[in-house]
Amino acid sequence: MAKHHGKDLRSRLRVPPGGGPVDLADHDPSGTPRGPAGKREALAATDKLRTRLADLQERLFAQSTAGDPQRLLLVLQGMDTSGKGGTIKHVATGLNPTGVRVTAFKTPTAEERSHPFLWRIRKALPAAGEIGVFDRSHYEDVLIVRVHDLVPRATWRRRYDAINRFEQSLVDDGVTVLKVFLHISYEEQRARLLARLDRPDKHWKFNVGDVDERAMWPAYREAYEAVLERCSTEAAPWYVVPANRKWYRNWAISTLLLEHLEQIDPRYPKGDFDVAESRARLLRT
Repeated sequence: MAKHHGKDLRSRLRVPPGGGPVDLADHDPSGTPRGPAGKREALAATDKLRTRLADLQERLFAQSTAGDPQRLLLVLQGMDTSGKGGTIKHVATGLNPTGVRVTAFKTPTAEERSHPFLWRIRKALPAAGEIGVFDRSHYEDVLIVRVHDLVPRATWRRRYDAINRFEQSLVDDGVTVLKVFLHISYEEQRARLLARLDRPDKHWKFNVGDVDERAMWPAYREAYEAVLERCSTEAAPWYVVPANRKWYRNWAISTLLLEHLEQIDPRYPKGDFDVAESRARLLRT
């Protein structure tokens, strides 16, 4: 089982719970903490990780058939173009899709707005043995809601504590919560948006509203810093992953996922039948 010591990536990228105000200026979005030397090495390393990830995923699912409640939830948050979709595509490669549950949270529907903000989140949680992935999440209710004044200040301020209680309840119920903030720079976002405009086959990914949202960058940064400070807990800490370099982002999240699965240490359940007798019966057929 992996130990949580100073050499693992979790220790390096984790936002210390109770560590006080978070300043994203202290985190280089182009950095490669504890990463491979370059893109070629990262691609090779990420490819090697997939075999181990697939093995651990199968073990996680297998042990659930014997009643083990453990599952893993990967929460991805980040500014527009930070690579939430791309991360899912690369990290999920090699995993058994029947054991991965991906949910992309969009603008709440009328029905969802009629319920408490965590209602739609609870409906999307992974079942025992599954790996769940959230593309955006319950944190939108203290991010975009805060930046655009969609609800009163007193309402979203109460949600930090509600989120912490919710995530603690998940952990108590056998969910390993892995929360990742994909950290890109203002300049990198412009470059990625321009790249979408340069390619007709990427126009579907461009929204003219993205340009307007860039004007809100300082407000979003402040909102994210508050989230990282208020909601990085011992039960469910946040990890800041530099995401300007896509190859590092994919390697880092694959590594974090591996370290968390190793911490779960899933095991194949022992059969509750007589192997020799079953073999003998099969040979008689």
